[in-house]
Amino acid sequence: MAANQGGEALEWGNGDRLVEVFLEPTCPFSVKAFNKLADFVEQAGEDKVRVRIWLHSQPWHMFSGVITRAVLAASTLENGKQQALQLLAAIGQHREAFEFDDHATGPNRDTTPNDILKRLVKVSGVDMLKAFDAPELQQLVKRHTKYARQNGIHVSPTFMVDGLVDSSMGSGDSVAEWVEKVGA
Repeated sequence: MAANQGGEALEWGNGDRLVEVFLEPTCPFSVKAFNKLADFVEQAGEDKVRVRIWLHSQPWHMFSGVITRAVLAASTLENGKQQALQLLAAIGQHREAFEFDDHATGPNRDTTPNDILKRLVKVSGVDMLKAFDAPELQQLVKRHTKYARQNGIHVSPTFMVDGLVDSSMGSGDSVAEWVEKVGA
């Protein structure tokens, strides 16, 4: 498989306050939240907060399972965190290329998972294809899924602060509002 079979944690900051964010890579609200996370860490203080991304596949985003697995595969590569974050950013920038119209129709109905994977490599420059095929990757996919389920996560993005879901936080909030809500 790749360099890190368990995947590099999608985490930054080293503070005591843990903010976990459950994201679905093609969800427009998750993309909006993802695009604010680096600024959040900077404004809250890298020494005060730690942000960890958990991927939360959702079946109404039809290629969610394939795309989530691809991001986790990227996290197993050399410089895995950076590779996965680069892939997440590219997915967000080209979200429509990976979605269905009204979650059911449109050109992607004729698209295969292999077509999606090739598109991901093309838009991101992250070649996770070999890692995607590794049977061991299934354990990492299950870890993300089980963690979301055990915490009652249903939608994305969902935020947890120090182990508790905080439904007052959302993708529409400003970074300053997140900092205030987290109390960092």
